[in-house]
Amino acid sequence: MPEAASATTARRATIGDSEFDRDTALTRRESGVYDIDLSAGWTIISAVNGGYLLAVLGRALADALPHADPFTISAHYLTASQPGPAVVRTDVVRTGRTLSTGQASLFQYDEQGREIERIRVLASYGDLDSLPDDVRTTAEPPVIPPMEHCFGPEDGPAPVDGSSAIADRLMLKLDPATLGWALGQPSGRGEMRAWFGLADGRDADPFSLLLAVDALPPTAFEIGISGWVPTVELTAHIRCRPAPGPLRVSITTRNLAGGFLEEDAEVWDSADRLVAQSRQLARVRLAR
Repeated sequence: MPEAASATTARRATIGDSEFDRDTALTRRESGVYDIDLSAGWTIISAVNGGYLLAVLGRALADALPHADPFTISAHYLTASQPGPAVVRTDVVRTGRTLSTGQASLFQYDEQGREIERIRVLASYGDLDSLPDDVRTTAEPPVIPPMEHCFGPEDGPAPVDGSSAIADRLMLKLDPATLGWALGQPSGRGEMRAWFGLADGRDADPFSLLLAVDALPPTAFEIGISGWVPTVELTAHIRCRPAPGPLRVSITTRNLAGGFLEEDAEVWDSADRLVAQSRQLARVRLAR
């Protein structure tokens, strides 16, 4: 059993005391400048997962801004991040009574010692606990079979093609209706649905929601496209603080054109509330 998964049986992690918290923690070097060692535990193949990176930058801005909770964060992924040392630089754009806005960039160094910008974000922060309770929506939670009728990477006879270290750190149970790609029979529909959590049992918070919107297998797999699907841009909206318990994540793609597709994600908590939404543009490599 993977070390991260086995921890669940030994001790349920809490918010602030989990592998995710340790691996997204930054050290403030000076005002607006932070150091971090990007963990290899959140990689897909050899690249660091985009949702993990979003959480890292999200935590840096939470420290830099007077408000603690991300409301909206838009990221442009410029070059693939690698495990190892990185520097995050933040800039406060505007502060207000209910919302503050800032930007942040993550940098690493190449073999010649040149600084390379990996990801740049612009975000607005506020206080989720201060939001009114009034909800008027036509959105409905995704219909997913009970968790015991869904499947994760550990249920396959061999590692799923494209699986990686991040799979050991997630509790991921995929809806069988979106698993045709794993059996060599993709449905042709751009859909992916799953129960989602962290393998050590830590409950969700706004920063792990930033991970959740970009942690499922790409919808491109169910369209019939294999291989890496790198994110170009991702915008996430955090709508409320999630209730304890597993999340349900639903991702859909309606249009693949010119080698690019969109992924629209919804994240629902155990209280049937829509706690996060996102849209990303991703690039696919089509066979010629």
